[in-house]
Amino acid sequence: MELADEDLEKISEIAVDSALSFIFSKVSKKEVIDININVELNYTEVLDIDVSVDAIFDDLSTADLSIIDDAADYAVEAVEKFLAEI
Repeated sequence: MELADEDLEKISEIAVDSALSFIFSKVSKKEVIDININVELNYTEVLDIDVSVDAIFDDLSTADLSIIDDAADYAVEAVEKFLAEI
């Protein structure tokens, strides 16, 4: 499967959107002070994707910090699903 630049942009968008929607399905936006999602794509013969999520929650937040790793995993799964469909 050959991926064009547009496909790689779409994959990056899917990863970011999926990570954000996962986090905000678990935590109120009011509890999130800052969030940074980094998507690294390395495409030669195969696509290698790395998603990292960093978030700072309000001091009063009861959010479990494991949702950060779960959001990154969810983003990768969303990309894999998208790739299976094209």
